[in-house]
Amino acid sequence: MKNQNQIPNRNFSVWIFFILIHFLIQNLFADSIQERFPPPKEFKRVNYPNHSFASFLQNYPLKPKGSPVHLFDGRTKTNEVHVAVLDFPLLNADLIQCADAVMKLRAEYFYSLKQYEEIHFKISNGMDVGFPRFVKGERVHVNGNKTKWKTGKFKKGVGRDVFEEYLRFIYSYAGTISLKTELKKKQISDLKPGDVWIEAGSPGHVVMVVDQTIGKDGQTLFLLAQSYMPSQEMHILKSESKYSPWFEIPKNQTFPTPEWEFPTKEIYEFTN
Repeated sequence: MKNQNQIPNRNFSVWIFFILIHFLIQNLFADSIQERFPPPKEFKRVNYPNHSFASFLQNYPLKPKGSPVHLFDGRTKTNEVHVAVLDFPLLNADLIQCADAVMKLRAEYFYSLKQYEEIHFKISNGMDVGFPRFVKGERVHVNGNKTKWKTGKFKKGVGRDVFEEYLRFIYSYAGTISLKTELKKKQISDLKPGDVWIEAGSPGHVVMVVDQTIGKDGQTLFLLAQSYMPSQEMHILKSESKYSPWFEIPKNQTFPTPEWEFPTKEIYEFTN
């Protein structure tokens, strides 16, 4: 005769199994920015070509809902200004701050398309450092503010290890000041994902538009992402708008974000 008390235990085990499978699937197939944040009522997302930088950002994967923002040393960011965290691996060093995160996204976009010749950034002394020269086995020798290319027994190729070495060099010697020199100022009326508000300095700050919607009356809303100081995971910011986390086009001379206030006119775009 069967022990009736065993049936609930077996059902409980099956239930636990399916719960674990659910969370496993949730982590394996994490949603993207545009999947997590549908447009507000009466707004429609602006769609861009599949291989554009704007589309790359809109489809960037997010960590599971409720994830905290982690700092490079494993601590949790105490100022909770975010609504989502990009699946954006950090280094265990204080290197990927605001401008570095923007440059990483830009570089990752071209790397995903294998357009390696498009991956290049200026460093603080104005030198243009391109990934293709790392690919060929060259590296940059730094002596104070002077830099020059050098050859040697360096790793070659387009592998992830060479790419990460290149990015680490850029993080170390570039920032908001050098990044701003590569950007083109634009009209806010032409805003699109990939544009940035940037204030160059030490410290300076930069935030990036990562999604965009338009209402029937032509009103534009957008999502902003940032990293910050110290190095931390890139995250989608809250806004004070009634459409939060979507931001409205600023109408005043200044544009306040949760951790920085920008001059409204300081909006820029990449030129390549």
